[in-house]
Amino acid sequence: MTHLLELTHMRTVYAFIDAANLFYGGEKSLGWKIDYRKLLNYLKEKYKVKKVFYYAGIELHGYKYSLLHNKGLNLKELLEYLMDKLRGKDISDEEIILVGKHIKRVKFYLKLKQFGYSLQLKPTKIYWDEGKPVKKANCDVDMTLDLVRYMGEFQEALVLSGDGDFVKVLLYLQSKKRNIYILARGERSAKEIRQLAGKNFRDFNYLRETLKFA
Repeated sequence: MTHLLELTHMRTVYAFIDAANLFYGGEKSLGWKIDYRKLLNYLKEKYKVKKVFYYAGIELHGYKYSLLHNKGLNLKELLEYLMDKLRGKDISDEEIILVGKHIKRVKFYLKLKQFGYSLQLKPTKIYWDEGKPVKKANCDVDMTLDLVRYMGEFQEALVLSGDGDFVKVLLYLQSKKRNIYILARGERSAKEIRQLAGKNFRDFNYLRETLKFA
């Protein structure tokens, strides 16, 4: 009987990672390298997370893909496409370096998928600002949509982002009796996010010794 009561009171937790905000600047900005397997295990053990969504941009380098297809990007196909491009006869030294970087990123995403992350990747687009190319892949809308879309599946949401743009959707979730926890870098967290989370705000920087790559 006790066991049944425990199961009844179990609360499903989903985690939503805004990579652009949390990992901005990468190792150079953080000052340490994240072990993503450790991160996933930490979220599952500490917060009892059942599913972890990871939102980020990805360079396609000419690979044909459209968001209108309404299906996930095939990372293995993209990797093969980039490898073929790297083997091309007419590729310049500059392209070799660029494609090489993109290949490393795709392999990184494949590793995350292997670990158990649910990848939500958005193709990077190039905008021109005063004659200079600016790359952008804003995933805020995608993450906001999923926070609402999956609301019926979780009672608690762990949001790994300090972006103030999420305040409204998080307030909405709270109004629907969903508990919100924020795990974000203190220096990149909007004051509204801190206030909204209150005692449920945790600074990601304090996890260095727990999550750093050995």
